Amino acid sequence: PGMVENANISVRVSDALMQAVKDDLAWDLVFPDTADPEYDQRWDGNLKTWMAAGKPVVVHETRQAREIWDAIVESAWASAEPGVVFADRAEEFSNSWYFNPLICTNPCAEQPLPAWGVCTLGHLNLARFYDADGVGLDWDQLAESVRTAVRFLDDVVDATPYFIEENRANQERERRVGLGTMGLGELLIKLGLRYGSPEAVAFADNLYRVIAVAAYEASADLAQEKGAFPAFEAQQFLRSGFMQGMPDEVRDKVARQGIRNVTLLTQAPTGTVGTMVGTSTGIEPFYAFKYVRQSRLGLDEQYVPIAQEWRDAHPGETLPDYFVGAMDLSPEEHVRIQAAVQRWTDSSISKTANAPESYTAEETKELYELAYDLGCKGVTIYRDRSRHEQVLHVEKSEAPPPVGPEVHPVPAVISGHTYRVDTPAGTTRIVINESDGEPFEVFLLLARAGSEVQSFMEALGRIMSVFLRTDSRIPARRRLQLLAEQLQGIGGANQMGLGPRRVLSVVDALGQVLARHLNGGSHADDATPVLQAPAPRGGVMADLCPQCGSPSFIHEEGCAHCTSCGYSRC
Repeated sequence: PGMVENANISVRVSDALMQAVKDDLAWDLVFPDTADPEYDQRWDGNLKTWMAAGKPVVVHETRQAREIWDAIVESAWASAEPGVVFADRAEEFSNSWYFNPLICTNPCAEQPLPAWGVCTLGHLNLARFYDADGVGLDWDQLAESVRTAVRFLDDVVDATPYFIEENRANQERERRVGLGTMGLGELLIKLGLRYGSPEAVAFADNLYRVIAVAAYEASADLAQEKGAFPAFEAQQFLRSGFMQGMPDEVRDKVARQGIRNVTLLTQAPTGTVGTMVGTSTGIEPFYAFKYVRQSRLGLDEQYVPIAQEWRDAHPGETLPDYFVGAMDLSPEEHVRIQAAVQRWTDSSISKTANAPESYTAEETKELYELAYDLGCKGVTIYRDRSRHEQVLHVEKSEAPPPVGPEVHPVPAVISGHTYRVDTPAGTTRIVINESDGEPFEVFLLLARAGSEVQSFMEALGRIMSVFLRTDSRIPARRRLQLLAEQLQGIGGANQMGLGPRRVLSVVDALGQVLARHLNGGSHADDATPVLQAPAPRGGVMADLCPQCGSPSFIHEEGCAHCTSCGYSRC
């Protein structure tokens, strides 16, 4: 916190480390010897190739492998970082293994890349291939669209203006593309399959097999038409872990005709695009079926289109059990779908295993190891609210108990009021959450303000929340009243309005809103509760979007994106 917050972090984990974890062995923490005269020229971030070349390394420390692994897992449990990339597996299944080792990934880790690597991405909306009048899915149209998409992405390789010469040279050598999908969650609902169920896992395995076969056959046909990618060597290419798992007819066709692109398949996050076309993003289920969206008229609740259509056709009835959102699923169900898709994806997948707040560190460890055992190339978990609270734990049982008042933990289900008020520093949104009718925490967001001002607002909200959540003989509502009394009347350099409702400063506005909240939200012309947001199904609350300010910023696909305005951050 406070150092690296607006970026995803992944740790490269080798097969050797995973085996050492299972065998409870010691593990050397090593790094290349930076004093080596060839370090600056030869170090490319790949320790394995460095050591294979006989270059020197320095052992900085030796620890138990399980201790290292547990530290990674506990951090992921506590803060959703780091994700894990199983680097050896990615290399083993890489079609470029024999000429271009993978040394990194793109920001969301769905695309392992070599030095100067480039990958052209595109997506098919699977929900559009549902045929309500036929057998459920138009397999022929899907295969035809895959072939068209492969040709399109291959053309983009040539049409792209490369600003860095190394990028251009590498991409022309291997022509790496990544065709992916969105709408899997919506398609499963249309088919009446519960995401994560054994039936859905089997269907996903067959679905992505069809996509992979069609993509590789199309690229082989392009190779016959235009030539294989320059670094193609049939015997070496067919030895990759991925190609060894492809059907014999595909391997035979590649051996005869060659192949146009070194990779063809990537399951990337499609938060902005999926939101734009109104479908589920990537290979994720819908995060929830009811959202808060912001328009020029304010905030209102909306259902995703497929849920609204079902409600219109079945008034008064509850959604069927195959309408499941991300938080209705167990993290294990998330991972099993990911593993089924990974089997037929030559690159990797951006996917989040959403977990409830009550999910334990031990369960997180079991999930990460399950993902490894099932063949995933990486895994990312997001435990609900794990980035909104300070996680405290005592490592040794003999440690003394904490001294001082106890701070109540955040409950699984909370409800809240969002107030919008104009201040001299800009429009401010104030969220007051309650538990069992008692004020519990306060979040503050100052739109269009500088980072220092927003940092102050966040700090003030945290302090107020701790005060409200700390055990005390004073009731929570009285504590909120004390806060309101202390904040009202504090002046600033600029003021707004006239009369008794004049706003003297940002904190004065905050004090006024707290007082009005205690008074049932009266004086609505100045600060109106624009929404009393019930907790969505599963008790999950979305974050405030940093761009549009609506409470619709969710974590999925290894990223975070706004379901209201489409803003994404990876």
